[in-house]
Amino acid sequence: MATLVRWEPFREIAAFQNEMSRFMNGLLEGNGRTNQAWVPALDVWETESEIVYALDLPGIAEEKISVELDDGALTISAERERTQEESDERFYRYERRYGTFSRTIGVPQGVTESDVSAEYKSGVLEVHVKKPEQPKPKRIQVGSGAGATIEGKSEQK
Repeated sequence: MATLVRWEPFREIAAFQNEMSRFMNGLLEGNGRTNQAWVPALDVWETESEIVYALDLPGIAEEKISVELDDGALTISAERERTQEESDERFYRYERRYGTFSRTIGVPQGVTESDVSAEYKSGVLEVHVKKPEQPKPKRIQVGSGAGATIEGKSEQK
């Protein structure tokens, strides 16, 4: 005895789209292979006095995280190690990334090492970069005659 099933083309199209999406993501991400490089997502926001960079780094020990400032570039790198446990459990898929990553971000001109601080709490690294003071324009007094005033000083010609 045959069972009739109503054909729903939109459901089949959606299922096909999901399968293609998973396939393409697998190609881009290495099909779950964990020996590929990984880079965590980065959030950036600005306050009145600083720029804050935040990265999710769950499972990484604080001593495995490096933050370096060199020639106007902030480089954040870390290493997440895979723990090998011998057990009888079967694993069918590994999706979490392991290994090292490095990410370099440009910072405003004039930032020094003392302007950068980092805090690692609950798996989130926040790097705070103080904004350098912007040079203020100098007002030049325009005058006629023998003297002109520059920043409050009198100059004789």
